Amino acid sequence: MKALVIDIGGTHVKVASTDHRTPIKIVSGEDMTAAKMVKQVLAATKDWHYDAISIGYPGPVEHDHPLTEPHNLSPGWVGFSYKKAFGKPLRFINDAAMQAMGGYRGGKMLFIGLGTGMGSAVVFDGTVVPLELAHLLYKNGRTYEEYVGLDGLKCRGKSRWRKSVLDVIERLKAALVCDYVLLGGGNAKLMKKLPEHVLLGSNANAIEGGLKLWENPNLPELQVARKGAKASRKRK
Repeated sequence: MKALVIDIGGTHVKVASTDHRTPIKIVSGEDMTAAKMVKQVLAATKDWHYDAISIGYPGPVEHDHPLTEPHNLSPGWVGFSYKKAFGKPLRFINDAAMQAMGGYRGGKMLFIGLGTGMGSAVVFDGTVVPLELAHLLYKNGRTYEEYVGLDGLKCRGKSRWRKSVLDVIERLKAALVCDYVLLGGGNAKLMKKLPEHVLLGSNANAIEGGLKLWENPNLPELQVARKGAKASRKRK
């Protein structure tokens, strides 16, 4: 089965497929709605052939649909009919969980995604559990995302931002009792001198994770991902 993979981010929507592994980048931002995303993705891939779609979404999901509106995009994502718009079978998964699936190397792994915001997920013995850590309080009444997301990078500078990233990594790794950390997202490449237990992820991880969703439709990761999203909603 050939799959189309859509990785939705606050700066870009990245699109790739089984036959086109190098992603196309579509500018997103605060004006990007679900309808605009679908229209632009379909236009960019009009000559591509695929049977199904994987969508990495920046927020909690359940039953192949987003549960909350994204923080860095325009509203209207929760009530949108994606299956009708695309006309193909599709699977939704948290974007951090999708990247984590693509970069997993065994054991208990924490994934932290550094982009416009901060994504997070844990993988344990091949089971992916999406997390919602970005908006928990970190320091001085501010959240993790405010320190290590894009706004934190712009406001505090690279040097102070890097120190915060390393501190967040150690805190969360210890709290979640993980063997190692996979660092992904567009700003991960700005890090220097990472500890031995921190791996720098590849941009291809999200694409590989999206393709894995259709390699075996009965993957237990999908069941756990949905349960994890439901739990996140209940906590709120």
